[in-house]
Amino acid sequence: MANVSTPKGRWSNLSKYASRIFFVLIFVQVPLFRVPCRSGMCSTPMEVTSSQLISSEIFPLPLVKAMLYPGAVANGLITSRTVPSWDNLLNIYNLTNVKEASAVTDLQRLEVLAGSYFSVAGALIGILKPGRMSMFGTLLIVWGLIKEGILNKPTKVDAERAVYVYPTMLLALVCSFMSVKYDMKKVTRGAPARPVAKPLKSSSKAKLK
Repeated sequence: MANVSTPKGRWSNLSKYASRIFFVLIFVQVPLFRVPCRSGMCSTPMEVTSSQLISSEIFPLPLVKAMLYPGAVANGLITSRTVPSWDNLLNIYNLTNVKEASAVTDLQRLEVLAGSYFSVAGALIGILKPGRMSMFGTLLIVWGLIKEGILNKPTKVDAERAVYVYPTMLLALVCSFMSVKYDMKKVTRGAPARPVAKPLKSSSKAKLK
């Protein structure tokens, strides 16, 4: 007989695959949006996070470069079929003078900055154990982009520095939601039946007397 997959097994695998897709989107640095940042214009949560980490010197520089390198390799192979040099990595992302850049750009978009932090951390942790960090980070980014594009829309802005959302952002949002593990037993289980109160035998006999 063929093995019939249970709903619990299907949903657990779905969260696992969604976490892997979200990890690829973040660490391969698929463009999700376009916002001004310290390094100029950032199109991925990894770029926003890396520019902030380098400028604040929270993490060692080799660790930040290790986070950037997979996306740089993928971009180099797609565009020019070459593998970028490790030493030239900061020049590729325009991060050489990011420490001297003004922090006003990041402070004006705190939601995007915080969401990028959570998205990168959630993508890394989600490979080991899927959780809600990726979803929380993606929602923060979406809210920051909505706030920037609609609520604080400037009258005149350069087209090259305008905030833009790519269609891949929808894929990242869906994957972040699907990466959350849900207990399907609690979802599919109906509400417990309420016990019906029955009269005691002693009280019924007393009424007959």
